[in-house]
Amino acid sequence: MKGDLFKNIVQWDMQDSKGFKGKLPVFYYDNTSMTAIFTASTKKAMKYLPHRDMHPVEVFPGRCLVGFSAFEYRKTDIAPYNEFSISILISFARRPMPGITILSNMGRRCFHAYVWHLPVTTEAARYGGVELYGYPKFIADIVFTREKDYLECSLSEKGSRILTLRGRKQDTSPGRILRFKTYSMKDGIPLCANIYTNPLEFRQTMDKDAAVLELGSGHAIAEELNGIGLSKRPIVFQYIPLNEMVLFGPRNLIDD
Repeated sequence: MKGDLFKNIVQWDMQDSKGFKGKLPVFYYDNTSMTAIFTASTKKAMKYLPHRDMHPVEVFPGRCLVGFSAFEYRKTDIAPYNEFSISILISFARRPMPGITILSNMGRRCFHAYVWHLPVTTEAARYGGVELYGYPKFIADIVFTREKDYLECSLSEKGSRILTLRGRKQDTSPGRILRFKTYSMKDGIPLCANIYTNPLEFRQTMDKDAAVLELGSGHAIAEELNGIGLSKRPIVFQYIPLNEMVLFGPRNLIDD
């Protein structure tokens, strides 16, 4: 039910040395998101993983998984903003088994991902993510467009288009809690943070025509993506027009 995710979770007020104020964990009360997962060349994608213990999760040898997630946060502890996540699904320390690891993750509804790029639309969201979590955040234009049958999100920076993700709207029902363990680097040290999502309206499909990713050209991120051998169609698409989220504070991986 709506609001259940936040029950029995203690929040702490925080302020850093530069005067930034916030709460941990961060609550996201009213959101829309969509995620499309594509395969990519393991050899080409793994060069973007910054730590030796980060191993790409593969569907079969040679093909790993890259996730593209668009978020519209309408009510949060740090005011509304939009965000776009580009991540590489990984296993930390343990080497994954092609096919088996991702099936295990899906069964447990817990996914591990290195956050490769994480543009946002407000300075508060950028600053907190960079200073506290080591997330690779930067300010960008992230625009959602709603049509009768589709939800579209375009990502660009300073007039240069990076990508557009277009997903087909789906019939939905309440989903079960999803957990994401995000990995980032701060001052050369790997950090981990948990995200819990309560998908109040949810649909997951393996229909390869459910989403389309169009890459731009010229922007450095678009060129990176054009160079990793992404599949033309997704293997999984999640449409979540209404969800709640909790982003817990970052921790060193030794504290696990």
